[in-house]
Amino acid sequence: MEENMLTTRDADPHRRDRGQATTEYALVLLAAALVGLLVVGWATSGGGAAAVGKLFERVIDSVIDKV
Repeated sequence: MEENMLTTRDADPHRRDRGQATTEYALVLLAAALVGLLVVGWATSGGGAAAVGKLFERVIDSVIDKV
């Protein structure tokens, strides 16, 4: 009878998938960190810095014009 309980418990799909959500969460965090690093790298070097600077100036000029 005890052997049957172990088999039933192991067959529970929620029990088998318990670690899957944690793994998926970790992978999403790693992907988000990679995208963040790529954006920061682009924005701080070469044309990215100039593009961000121009965008910032346009936003500031627009706000000043409306005030």
